[in-house]
Amino acid sequence: MNYIKEDAFICKHREKTTALYTLKNTNGLVAQITNFGAKIVSLFVPDSKGRFADIVLGYETIEGYIKGNPYFGAICGRYANRIADGKFVIEGKTYQLPINNGPNSLHGGPDGFNNQVFDAIKTDKTTDGEAVEMLYVSKDGEMGYPGTLTLKVTYTLTNNNELRLDYEAKTDKATYINICSHSFFNLAGEGNGDILNHEIRINADKFTPVNEVLIPTGEIRSVKGTPMDFTKSIIIGKHIDDNFDQLDYGKGYDHNWVLNKKRVGELSLAATCHELKSNRFMEVYTTQPGMQLYTGNWLDGSDKGKGAKSYGMRSALCLETQNFPDSPNKANFPSTLLKPGELYRHTCLYKFLIK
Repeated sequence: MNYIKEDAFICKHREKTTALYTLKNTNGLVAQITNFGAKIVSLFVPDSKGRFADIVLGYETIEGYIKGNPYFGAICGRYANRIADGKFVIEGKTYQLPINNGPNSLHGGPDGFNNQVFDAIKTDKTTDGEAVEMLYVSKDGEMGYPGTLTLKVTYTLTNNNELRLDYEAKTDKATYINICSHSFFNLAGEGNGDILNHEIRINADKFTPVNEVLIPTGEIRSVKGTPMDFTKSIIIGKHIDDNFDQLDYGKGYDHNWVLNKKRVGELSLAATCHELKSNRFMEVYTTQPGMQLYTGNWLDGSDKGKGAKSYGMRSALCLETQNFPDSPNKANFPSTLLKPGELYRHTCLYKFLIK
């Protein structure tokens, strides 16, 4: 396996030192994480013949991440996904965020958490595997958000072939928060064709439809009878180009599904993904109420990643466990307001198997 070299990630950026941390489990799986944006750089998992491949898009050097696609493997925040017109109101006061996606604010703005250097504390061994802890303090007013927010993200590669992400945050002023991991997966191996033959199931009977600029309308709609129905495993490419307004708006799938939950905050299955040739199989679990499926519709081949591979349209998919997009402006969506004295906490877990 050609691991990314750790010394390729050592540099000073924004007066902090960037680095790369390598986690291994007893079964040979490897995850590499950089403290720049707390990004997943590589993730090596085996296929049905025991051959390992890196299944996430990314770069071989820190310069690639600084200059390239800002979201490959990133932790997105302070508010992942979109906020309409970059505005929300807290206690009667309107806050204006930077606009960086059409008329909207996306993933916390142009200088969101994906573009910040975290402080890292590596824990070589845990009772469950190997872990690294990332810490970032977002100052009051950063990207327009109120309150100083302290965020901790812990990555654990378990000996049960799981990559587990545990998030905790607290604030000194009321603020909106929605943190997610934005890895771009291709279970055939990064740079190895598109993901249209990946088979996916989403544990959701409903989704949140969007308007022309990909902001939820506020409706919560049944997936039944639409191309958004993944309640049974289906090949992604089967309906991705159907004549359907939701797919037209996003050039494919770029939507939030309302996950089926027995209890609020339970860690439960959100989705499964199967690559039919390698037989790599991934399960996604989350405590969050929603998950965004994005099928790499805006990738255009201009990103040259690992080994100078060109990442073209739909060469990866994202399964972003999250709260709902634009929930600060939708009273009927679950609240994302975090107040002083409260603890923001959630877990996302990617489990790797052979089908």
